[in-house]
Amino acid sequence: MTSTTGSTELAELHDLVGGLRRCVSSLRARYGDSPALRRLVIDADRILSDVDLLDADVSELDVILATVQQSEEKIAIPDTQYDSE
Repeated sequence: MTSTTGSTELAELHDLVGGLRRCVSSLRARYGDSPALRRLVIDADRILSDVDLLDADVSELDVILATVQQSEEKIAIPDTQYDSE
């Protein structure tokens, strides 16, 4: 998965969960503050927070992967023994 694809997927996930949060809030406004709807609002908020954390983690991983790919210089190791006396 490339960085652009991952970012696109995370943005789409964030939009979808945000839509879920808006729908649940709308239901809460329409039907009142029942415990079940309150749980759904809290869960949607928690999922949004988790997506934000995942986005931050993916950004950090992209930087790490780019650094690793740049430093993949191959070092030649001779076939001779080092301690031959």
